[in-house]
Amino acid sequence: MTYAPAPAYPRFHLAFPVTDLGEARRFYGGFLGCPEGRSSDDWVDFDFFGHQIVAHKVDATRMADATSLVDGKNVPVRHFGVVTDVPAWERLAAKFRAAQVAFVIEPYVRFRGEPGEQATMFLLDPSGNALEFKSFQDPTKVFSRER
Repeated sequence: MTYAPAPAYPRFHLAFPVTDLGEARRFYGGFLGCPEGRSSDDWVDFDFFGHQIVAHKVDATRMADATSLVDGKNVPVRHFGVVTDVPAWERLAAKFRAAQVAFVIEPYVRFRGEPGEQATMFLLDPSGNALEFKSFQDPTKVFSRER
């Protein structure tokens, strides 16, 4: 999948735990199409839609789980993701459905009819990290304080 990289700055950097670097490479590099950057035996960098994410290998017993109720759904508290335009979000949703991804939260529109209306979906990587892919009908509302 091709995507337009983010502007040179600012970019976010996020480090997160994985239990298997090979699985992380297959999921982020292969399935999501994120180019790989630097790496070692214990971590690997990926270009996540123009941003730097780093998968760090940890023991499975060190992974944690917590949720928060948002729009009636149990959203994984520890998650990261990307905000895309509507057509890119729709392409991702179609790709994930075609791959029969087991969604944590199926693709849907949250806060419909409100200023913060957004399409969202959650899935897990092979190590159980939650990813959110979202898109705002009105991109000027991304940082709005109105719900």
